[in-house]
Amino acid sequence: MSGNILVFIPTYNERENVEKICADILRLGLGLDVLFLDDNSPDGTGVVLDRISENHSNVHVIHRTGKLGIGSAHTDGINWAYDQGYTNLITMDCDFTHQPEALPEFISNAAVYDIVVGSRFMLRNSLYEWNLYRKVMTFIGHFLTKKCLKMTYDATGAFRLYRLDKIPRRVFHVINSKTYSFFFESLYILNFNGYSIGEIPIELPARTCGHSKMSTKEIFKSVFHLLCIYLVTIIDVDRFCADDKNTSGNLLIHLENNHEWDEYWKNKKRNTLLVYDLIAAFYRKFIIKRILDYFIRKQFTKDAKLLHAGCGSGQVDVDLHSYVSITAIDISREALSFYKKVNKGVCELLHGSIFEIPIENESFDGVYNLGVLEHFSGEDIHNILIEFHRVLKPEGKIVIFWPPRYGLSVAALRIAHYILNNLFKRSVSLHPDEPSLLKSRNQAEYFLKGSGFELIEYYFGIKDLFTQVVIVGQKV
Repeated sequence: MSGNILVFIPTYNERENVEKICADILRLGLGLDVLFLDDNSPDGTGVVLDRISENHSNVHVIHRTGKLGIGSAHTDGINWAYDQGYTNLITMDCDFTHQPEALPEFISNAAVYDIVVGSRFMLRNSLYEWNLYRKVMTFIGHFLTKKCLKMTYDATGAFRLYRLDKIPRRVFHVINSKTYSFFFESLYILNFNGYSIGEIPIELPARTCGHSKMSTKEIFKSVFHLLCIYLVTIIDVDRFCADDKNTSGNLLIHLENNHEWDEYWKNKKRNTLLVYDLIAAFYRKFIIKRILDYFIRKQFTKDAKLLHAGCGSGQVDVDLHSYVSITAIDISREALSFYKKVNKGVCELLHGSIFEIPIENESFDGVYNLGVLEHFSGEDIHNILIEFHRVLKPEGKIVIFWPPRYGLSVAALRIAHYILNNLFKRSVSLHPDEPSLLKSRNQAEYFLKGSGFELIEYYFGIKDLFTQVVIVGQKV
C-alpha cells in the first residue's frame, strides 16, 4: 500500500536533522508526502524547512507561533491530513530515534490494522543505546499504561500509522491532551472505540542530534493525566465514546445554537477541572439517578410518555428507557450530542427551548428535569412552568429536582469556588449562575399554583444526600 500517504514530523530545534531525515524518507521511493510542523524553533529550523519545501513539491511546512505542546502538534498534523484527503498518516520524531527505513513495514501492516504502532518492547535489546534514565522512564510509562489502561501496546511512543480512511475524524475530537499524554490517550480512545491496533518491532538508537524535550513537570502531568483517564474509565466511561456520525439523525427540530450553553458543554469534553467533572459524574450516576428512578416509577405507569426538559448529558436517564418513553429536549446541540452518546440513541431528541417547546398541546404524561430552574429568574421560571402545563395531558405531572439554598451540594460548590478563586486565583465558574436556588416549600407551592399545578409531593432527604428538593406537581 503506497500513495496518498503523509508522513508527519513535528520539530523544535531540529535544524541539524531535518534535511537528512527528509532526504532519507524521499529516498525510499514510496511516493510519500511529508509534513513538518515547527513551533518557531529558535535555532532556525523553520528557515531550513522552508528551503526544503521550495525544492520539493511533496514536502509541506506548518509554522506555529511557539511551543504549544507535542499533543497539540500531532492534533494539528492529523487535522491537516484529513483536510488534504490523505488516507494514511505516519507520525514520527525528527531526531532519528525513529528510523525512516522502518516505514515500508508500517505501510505493509496497514493492510491489516487500522493503527500500526512501532513497539520498543518486542525486541529484547531495542533500547540498548539509551541511557538509564530514559530506559526507566519508558518502562514506567509502559507499566502504567498496561496496569491502569489495560493496554499491552507501546502506548507512549509516537512512531505510528493511522488509517484515516478507516478512522473518522470525530474519534480524534475525543482526545483532550495537548502534551505528551496525547500518545497514550489517543491509543486508548482508538482502542476503546473498537479500532484494530497492530504492532511492529522497532529498534531505537540514541538520538543522532537533539535532546529530550520532556521535562520532569511534563512527566508528572502525564502521570496525573493517566490516572484521570483511569478514574474516568471507572466513573464516566461514556466520555471516551466518539460522537455518533448521525448525531442529528433523531433530532426532531433544529434551532439556532445557544452559544453560552454550548460553550459550557464543550468544556465537558476538555480536561479542564476534570476532578470536578468526575465528582459530578459520580453524583449523577450513583446517587441522583437512583432517586430519579424512584420518583419516576412512583409517579408514572409503565410506557408513560415523558419529556426531559433540559436533558443535559442524560446520564440519569440510562435505566429509565425500559420503563417509560422519553423525549429529551435541550437548547444546546453539544448537550444533545452527549445525551445521544450516553443513551445510545434510544429516544427522540429535540433541539429547542423549554420556553417554546415545539410540541403540540397535551402531548406528554409527564415532564421532568434536574437542576434547571435555579438558573433562571422568577419570571422565567413561571413561563417555563406554563409551557410545561401546555404540553402536559390532563392530570399530567411534573417532577422537578431543584437545589435549595441550604443543600449540601450548594454549600460544597461555594467552598470549592472560594478555594479556586480566592486562594488559587483561578477565576473559574464550575457551573452557570444560579440566581433562583429554592428557598422553601412555600416558594415551590407559589410557583406551581401560579402556573396551574397542585403540589402533591415535596421531598428533601437522605436519598440524595440532602442535595436536591424533589417537587411533584399535578396539572389542574
